[in-house]
Formats: sequence, C-alpha cells, structure tokens
Amino acid sequence: MVCTLEELRSKDVINVVNGENLGRIDDLQMNAQTASVTALILYGRPRLWGIFGPRDNCIIDFRQIRLVGKDVILVELGKICTDCTNIELN
Repeated sequence: MVCTLEELRSKDVINVVNGENLGRIDDLQMNAQTASVTALILYGRPRLWGIFGPRDNCIIDFRQIRLVGKDVILVELGKICTDCTNIELN
C-alpha cells in the first residue's frame, strides 16, 4: 500500500493495547540516508482548552505500527502515560 502524507493525516491512530484514539498524524520522521520513514509524530493536544499548554508530542516508532488500514492506523504501544509521553518499545 502506498500512501501520501495527506492520506496518512486523515487516519485516526489507535493503540491496540488499550483502544485509545491517540489522534491523527501531524508529521513524519525520516532517515535522510535511506529515505525511509522511521516514526510517526502526533503533536501534543492542548490541556484544558489550552490553559495549561499542550501535552508532549507522541512519537511512534515505525516498528510499533501493526496495520495501516483504510480509515485507521493501528499501533501497539507498550507502556504509555496519559499524556502520550514516555513510550517504550516492546
């Protein structure tokens, strides 16, 4: 399956471990030497209507992606905090 960044940005990212909707992709991390995608980046959502600033960015390693479907991207995140930080690889 070949997807453009625009197509990826329209898909919800779901953690299959707990069913949490993490949001949508905002950016990609790439390796310039191999021209390959290494991670998906979801920018932090605002906390309490932006009064307390945004949460930390969520960086999902490419190895954690389980499925890129028509409407969603399924990822498997081990331990994750409530604000989508400190993601550990399995």
